[in-house]
Amino acid sequence: MGKPGMVMIVFTMPGLDMVVKLIRDHFDTPKKTTPAKVKAQYDFVFKHYRVGRLIEAHAFEHLSFERCWFADDLLDHLLHEAGQTVHLDKEQVVIDHAYLERRVIPLDIFLEEARGAAAEAAVVDFGNAIKDLAMANVFPGDMLLKNFGVTRRGRVVFYDYDEIMPLSECHFRKIPQPRNEMEEMADEPWYTVAENDVFPEELSRFLGLAPHHRDLFLAHHNDLLSVDFWRTVQKEIQSGIIRHIRPYASGDQLPPGE
Repeated sequence: MGKPGMVMIVFTMPGLDMVVKLIRDHFDTPKKTTPAKVKAQYDFVFKHYRVGRLIEAHAFEHLSFERCWFADDLLDHLLHEAGQTVHLDKEQVVIDHAYLERRVIPLDIFLEEARGAAAEAAVVDFGNAIKDLAMANVFPGDMLLKNFGVTRRGRVVFYDYDEIMPLSECHFRKIPQPRNEMEEMADEPWYTVAENDVFPEELSRFLGLAPHHRDLFLAHHNDLLSVDFWRTVQKEIQSGIIRHIRPYASGDQLPPGE
């Protein structure tokens, strides 16, 4: 079981290879989004070039299920946390808006349970996923491990879309040098941070990787901590360059001509 989301409620049923995602009525701090914006971001993903790294989210409206399909604690949670979306109609549970996505293993859980080559491959592919998304003009926003997942074939994908945005709209900056000791010791940034500002050098602190996995990640993807990497990708996008990104490993591709 993954960690509860601040924006979405996610649930499934035994044997189902899909998950159901509902938008919460209210978002805890520091989330500043709105249900309308979340829907717009999921629509952006549905229409965008997903490069095999974004799980397709199918939107459904006005769904009706027998109440007996829901465990009592789940139904109580849905009515309490998503009462604007879920309601009861006699013995029917009515869901006004939901997304269905393919179920994967959250990356944080995968790395807790996997060992050896499987874990190392996932760490490296985590960085590959971030780069593939960047080349497709996608910035995930929140790059915590829990927002990525591992498919049954070991591919790392992204599925948390409430902070996703076009990479071309990001403003990549270096963290300014502190001007005095007070600024250097400050708990909060002493410099101005605008809405779309991104500081790549902070990336390694927020990923949540264990030390040995962090070292492996940086050995392959240290360029992700550089402003130059992101600005170079932005220039490619602005120049109209579209990289062809293969969604499958070379061993899973058909030979030319087949």
